[in-house]
Amino acid sequence: MNLAIFDLDHTLLTGDSDYLWGRFLVDHGHVDGEAYERRNKVFYEQYVAGTLDIHEFSRFAFEPLTRNPIATLHRWREQFIGECIEPIVAPLAPALLERHRVQGDRLLITTATNRFITEPIARLLGVDTLIATDPEMVDGRYTGRISGTPNFRDGKVARLQAWLAEQPQAPARISCYSDSHNDLPLLLMADRPVAVDPDERLRATAVERGWPVISLRGEPAAA
Repeated sequence: MNLAIFDLDHTLLTGDSDYLWGRFLVDHGHVDGEAYERRNKVFYEQYVAGTLDIHEFSRFAFEPLTRNPIATLHRWREQFIGECIEPIVAPLAPALLERHRVQGDRLLITTATNRFITEPIARLLGVDTLIATDPEMVDGRYTGRISGTPNFRDGKVARLQAWLAEQPQAPARISCYSDSHNDLPLLLMADRPVAVDPDERLRATAVERGWPVISLRGEPAAA
Protein backbone atom coordinates (compact mmCIF):
# COMPACT_ATOMS: atom_id res chain seq x y z
CA MET A 1 0.00 0.00 0.00
CA ASN A 2 1.12 3.52 -0.85
CA LEU A 3 -0.36 6.37 1.15
CA ALA A 4 -1.25 9.79 -0.25
CA ILE A 5 -1.74 12.45 2.44
CA PHE A 6 -3.40 15.78 1.71
CA ASP A 7 -3.71 18.94 3.73
CA LEU A 8 -7.12 20.54 3.22
CA ASP A 9 -7.20 24.34 3.52
CA HIS A 10 -5.39 26.18 0.70
CA THR A 11 -4.33 22.79 -0.68
CA LEU A 12 -7.37 20.83 -1.85
CA LEU A 13 -9.43 23.98 -1.21
CA THR A 14 -8.53 27.45 -2.42
CA GLY A 15 -9.57 28.99 0.91
CA ASP A 16 -9.61 28.25 4.63
CA SER A 17 -12.67 26.30 5.79
CA ASP A 18 -12.18 27.26 9.45
CA TYR A 19 -12.09 30.97 8.66
CA LEU A 20 -14.99 30.67 6.21
CA TRP A 21 -17.13 28.88 8.81
CA GLY A 22 -16.65 31.88 11.07
CA ARG A 23 -17.60 34.23 8.24
CA PHE A 24 -20.66 32.08 7.51
CA LEU A 25 -21.80 32.34 11.14
CA VAL A 26 -21.36 36.12 11.01
CA ASP A 27 -23.08 36.55 7.64
CA HIS A 28 -26.12 34.56 8.77
CA GLY A 29 -26.44 36.26 12.14
CA HIS A 30 -25.62 33.17 14.22
CA VAL A 31 -22.94 35.01 16.25
CA ASP A 32 -22.19 38.60 17.31
CA GLY A 33 -20.96 39.80 13.94
CA GLU A 34 -18.43 42.57 14.52
CA ALA A 35 -16.69 41.09 17.57
CA TYR A 36 -16.61 37.56 16.18
CA GLU A 37 -15.28 38.65 12.79
CA ARG A 38 -12.56 40.72 14.42
CA ARG A 39 -11.29 37.80 16.52
CA ASN A 40 -11.67 35.33 13.65
CA LYS A 41 -9.46 37.51 11.47
CA VAL A 42 -6.80 37.85 14.19
CA PHE A 43 -6.60 34.08 14.64
CA TYR A 44 -6.33 33.55 10.89
CA GLU A 45 -3.46 36.06 10.69
CA GLN A 46 -1.72 34.23 13.53
CA TYR A 47 -2.07 30.93 11.65
CA VAL A 48 -0.51 32.45 8.53
CA ALA A 49 2.32 33.89 10.62
CA GLY A 50 2.94 30.58 12.40
CA THR A 51 2.13 31.97 15.86
CA LEU A 52 -1.32 30.45 16.42
CA ASP A 53 -2.13 28.95 19.84
CA ILE A 54 -4.37 26.08 18.71
CA HIS A 55 -5.98 25.68 22.14
CA GLU A 56 -6.88 29.38 22.39
CA PHE A 57 -8.26 29.36 18.86
CA SER A 58 -10.25 26.18 19.46
CA ARG A 59 -11.95 27.63 22.54
CA PHE A 60 -13.07 30.49 20.32
CA ALA A 61 -14.05 28.34 17.33
CA PHE A 62 -15.91 25.71 19.37
CA GLU A 63 -17.97 28.20 21.38
CA PRO A 64 -20.86 28.32 18.84
CA LEU A 65 -20.91 24.51 18.90
CA THR A 66 -21.53 24.54 22.65
CA ARG A 67 -24.50 26.93 22.47
CA ASN A 68 -26.63 25.28 19.80
CA PRO A 69 -28.44 21.94 19.43
CA ILE A 70 -26.77 19.33 17.22
CA ALA A 71 -29.66 19.33 14.73
CA THR A 72 -29.32 23.10 14.28
CA LEU A 73 -25.56 22.85 13.84
CA HIS A 74 -25.93 20.13 11.23
CA ARG A 75 -28.46 22.24 9.31
CA TRP A 76 -26.11 25.21 9.33
CA ARG A 77 -23.20 22.99 8.27
CA GLU A 78 -25.07 21.58 5.29
CA GLN A 79 -25.85 25.10 4.13
CA PHE A 80 -22.23 26.12 4.71
CA ILE A 81 -20.87 23.30 2.54
CA GLY A 82 -23.10 24.26 -0.35
CA GLU A 83 -22.56 28.00 -0.10
CA CYS A 84 -18.93 28.26 0.95
CA ILE A 85 -17.03 25.02 0.29
CA GLU A 86 -18.25 23.56 -2.98
CA PRO A 87 -17.24 26.76 -4.85
CA ILE A 88 -13.66 26.67 -3.49
CA VAL A 89 -12.62 23.10 -4.25
CA ALA A 90 -9.35 23.65 -6.13
CA PRO A 91 -10.03 23.07 -9.84
CA LEU A 92 -7.37 20.38 -10.26
CA ALA A 93 -7.82 18.72 -6.84
CA PRO A 94 -10.38 16.09 -7.97
CA ALA A 95 -8.08 14.95 -10.78
CA LEU A 96 -5.12 14.62 -8.41
CA LEU A 97 -7.18 12.60 -5.94
CA GLU A 98 -8.47 10.38 -8.75
CA ARG A 99 -4.97 9.78 -10.07
CA HIS A 100 -3.91 8.42 -6.68
CA ARG A 101 -7.05 6.26 -6.52
CA VAL A 102 -6.28 4.78 -9.94
CA GLN A 103 -2.75 4.01 -8.75
CA GLY A 104 -4.28 2.05 -5.88
CA ASP A 105 -3.07 4.46 -3.19
CA ARG A 106 -4.91 4.98 0.06
CA LEU A 107 -6.05 8.59 0.46
CA LEU A 108 -5.98 10.51 3.75
CA ILE A 109 -6.83 14.11 4.58
CA THR A 110 -5.10 15.62 7.59
CA THR A 111 -6.18 19.04 8.79
CA ALA A 112 -5.93 21.31 11.80
CA THR A 113 -9.52 22.36 11.17
CA ASN A 114 -11.97 20.58 13.44
CA ARG A 115 -13.80 17.41 12.51
CA PHE A 116 -17.25 18.98 12.75
CA ILE A 117 -16.43 21.20 9.78
CA THR A 118 -14.24 18.85 7.80
CA GLU A 119 -16.07 15.51 7.87
CA PRO A 120 -18.56 16.57 5.18
CA ILE A 121 -15.75 18.17 3.16
CA ALA A 122 -13.84 14.89 3.12
CA ARG A 123 -17.02 13.16 1.94
CA LEU A 124 -17.47 15.80 -0.75
CA LEU A 125 -13.96 15.04 -1.99
CA GLY A 126 -14.49 11.27 -1.81
CA VAL A 127 -11.79 10.69 0.82
CA ASP A 128 -12.73 8.12 3.45
CA THR A 129 -9.91 8.67 5.95
CA LEU A 130 -9.75 11.94 7.87
CA ILE A 131 -7.49 13.04 10.71
CA ALA A 132 -8.67 16.35 12.16
CA THR A 133 -8.70 18.25 15.42
CA ASP A 134 -11.49 16.63 17.43
CA PRO A 135 -13.94 18.72 19.48
CA GLU A 136 -14.80 17.03 22.75
CA MET A 137 -18.39 15.88 23.12
CA VAL A 138 -20.04 14.76 26.38
CA ASP A 139 -23.63 13.51 26.60
CA GLY A 140 -24.35 14.59 23.05
CA ARG A 141 -23.14 18.19 23.49
CA TYR A 142 -19.89 19.85 22.56
CA THR A 143 -17.88 21.03 25.57
CA GLY A 144 -15.71 23.64 23.84
CA ARG A 145 -12.51 21.69 24.52
CA ILE A 146 -10.24 19.65 22.26
CA SER A 147 -10.38 15.88 22.61
CA GLY A 148 -6.90 14.37 22.50
CA THR A 149 -3.98 15.84 20.56
CA PRO A 150 -4.81 18.80 18.29
CA ASN A 151 -3.95 17.94 14.69
CA PHE A 152 -1.63 20.90 14.17
CA ARG A 153 2.08 21.22 13.33
CA ASP A 154 3.94 18.47 15.30
CA GLY A 155 0.54 17.16 16.35
CA LYS A 156 -0.12 16.15 12.75
CA VAL A 157 2.94 13.89 12.91
CA ALA A 158 1.90 12.40 16.25
CA ARG A 159 -1.66 11.77 15.08
CA LEU A 160 -0.46 10.24 11.81
CA GLN A 161 2.00 7.98 13.60
CA ALA A 162 -0.77 6.80 15.94
CA TRP A 163 -3.02 6.09 12.94
CA LEU A 164 -0.23 4.21 11.14
CA ALA A 165 0.36 2.07 14.22
CA GLU A 166 -3.26 0.89 14.01
CA GLN A 167 -3.00 -0.23 10.37
CA PRO A 168 -2.42 -3.89 9.45
CA GLN A 169 0.61 -2.98 7.32
CA ALA A 170 2.90 -0.01 6.94
CA PRO A 171 2.72 1.94 3.68
CA ALA A 172 5.53 1.26 1.24
CA ARG A 173 5.62 4.91 0.23
CA ILE A 174 4.09 8.10 1.60
CA SER A 175 3.32 11.14 -0.55
CA CYS A 176 2.27 14.33 1.21
CA TYR A 177 0.75 17.49 -0.23
CA SER A 178 0.49 20.82 1.61
CA ASP A 179 0.57 24.58 1.10
CA SER A 180 1.82 25.65 4.52
CA HIS A 181 5.08 25.97 6.43
CA ASN A 182 3.05 24.83 9.44
CA ASP A 183 3.11 21.35 7.85
CA LEU A 184 6.89 21.10 7.50
CA PRO A 185 7.13 18.44 10.27
CA LEU A 186 4.64 16.32 8.32
CA LEU A 187 6.26 16.92 4.93
CA LEU A 188 9.67 16.01 6.29
CA MET A 189 8.49 12.52 7.24
CA ALA A 190 7.09 11.80 3.75
CA ASP A 191 8.94 9.92 1.03
CA ARG A 192 7.56 12.37 -1.52
CA PRO A 193 6.73 15.79 -0.10
CA VAL A 194 4.94 18.13 -2.53
CA ALA A 195 4.38 21.86 -2.03
CA VAL A 196 0.96 22.90 -3.36
CA ASP A 197 0.44 26.60 -4.07
CA PRO A 198 2.85 27.13 -1.16
CA ASP A 199 3.34 30.08 1.14
CA GLU A 200 6.68 31.87 0.86
CA ARG A 201 8.40 29.93 3.65
CA LEU A 202 7.32 26.54 2.33
CA ARG A 203 8.23 27.51 -1.24
CA ALA A 204 11.74 28.46 -0.14
CA THR A 205 12.16 25.15 1.69
CA ALA A 206 10.79 23.19 -1.27
CA VAL A 207 13.18 24.88 -3.69
CA GLU A 208 16.12 24.35 -1.34
CA ARG A 209 15.34 20.64 -0.92
CA GLY A 210 14.30 19.98 -4.51
CA TRP A 211 10.68 19.10 -3.70
CA PRO A 212 8.05 19.36 -6.44
CA VAL A 213 6.07 22.61 -6.38
CA ILE A 214 2.65 22.38 -8.05
CA SER A 215 -0.58 24.33 -8.36
CA LEU A 216 -4.09 22.92 -8.13
CA ARG A 217 -5.63 26.26 -9.07
CA GLY A 218 -5.50 25.97 -12.85
CA GLU A 219 -2.02 24.90 -13.89
CA PRO A 220 -1.33 21.20 -14.68
CA ALA A 221 -0.20 19.24 -11.62
CA ALA A 222 3.24 17.64 -11.81
CA ALA A 223 3.41 13.88 -12.30
